Amino acid sequence: MSILADYVTQVERYEPHLTHLTERTLRADTPQIYFFTSSDGVSLRLKRYRGGNKGPVILSHCIGVSSLMYSLTTIETNLLEYLFERSYDVWLLDHRLSIELPASGQLSTMDDVALKDYPAAVRKVCELTGRSSVQIVGHGVGASTLTMALLGGLQHVSAAVCSQVSTHLYSLPINEFKARMFMPRILQLLGKHWLTAYTDIHAGISTRLYDAALMLHPIPRHERCANAVCHRITTLFGELYEHTQLNQATHDTLARLFGRVNIAAMKQLTSILLQHHLIDARGKDTYLPHLDRLKLPMTFLSGGRNDCVLPKSTQKTFDLLVDANGAQFYKRFELTHYGHVDCIIGQNAAQDVYPLILDRLETA
Repeated sequence: MSILADYVTQVERYEPHLTHLTERTLRADTPQIYFFTSSDGVSLRLKRYRGGNKGPVILSHCIGVSSLMYSLTTIETNLLEYLFERSYDVWLLDHRLSIELPASGQLSTMDDVALKDYPAAVRKVCELTGRSSVQIVGHGVGASTLTMALLGGLQHVSAAVCSQVSTHLYSLPINEFKARMFMPRILQLLGKHWLTAYTDIHAGISTRLYDAALMLHPIPRHERCANAVCHRITTLFGELYEHTQLNQATHDTLARLFGRVNIAAMKQLTSILLQHHLIDARGKDTYLPHLDRLKLPMTFLSGGRNDCVLPKSTQKTFDLLVDANGAQFYKRFELTHYGHVDCIIGQNAAQDVYPLILDRLETA
């Protein structure tokens, strides 16, 4: 699409009345669904898929998505199925940033997820299973908030996997430049409560013009496509995946995977990016002084081509924790041909990535 008019009229948009998923039957039992509340009364959700007596293991999603990222049926084997088939008692957590919950439209921070949602989720799973501890896998902001929760004193976690990020966050200069523009702060002052990666065929002219303007965002030629939601994802978060790692069915369903993110959470996330390490929503360094609380088996994963969260982010965490607590607790892997979320939803993730997650769960 060489001119703006072509982009406005020809960009690929999601049709909400049709499915873009290559539907297949999920290879897991019908889940038990539990709604529960955080310490401040927010309604959250757990889906239990009991593949056996291993675990229990909680899977925690990133910002602007939901637990669907772990149960996609557009790939041959998703992480839920992979663990279920290996006899794990799997719990998909939808915390307050989940686009499938009403809470995602309310102003909340990463601190809220860390200090209010995780303790309630762990307590609920332990209560329902009769187990004294859980294992947790977190991706992106799900991993950041998991780390914050542990540093904040979260108990009863026997092992953790942090995908892409943990205590530190480094990104490309363009993403830091966008963070320095303080757009979340400005939008909040203007009364805007959330942004969204979602757009569909019913978009009005102003939305279409906004989407057209996103063509100005610099994207490597090999990562360009005509998908409007894909462009929004890149503008909001940076490049979240290598296109070569996504099959067409997954790329077609990005509109079902990605949605709104509240401004308060984005404001804290951009502040963390500018400081390069975890801080609370007030800008205080309340987490890193407690590295001794991360003295537990942990694995850190990074995509070698991750331009959203650079691999040196988990390297910094790994080195810091080894120095503070000893090398015996930690493992780190860099996945050469992967970006960010494709480490979870990529078409070959079951062969390349999931075994590393399993290794931590099995050997904790």
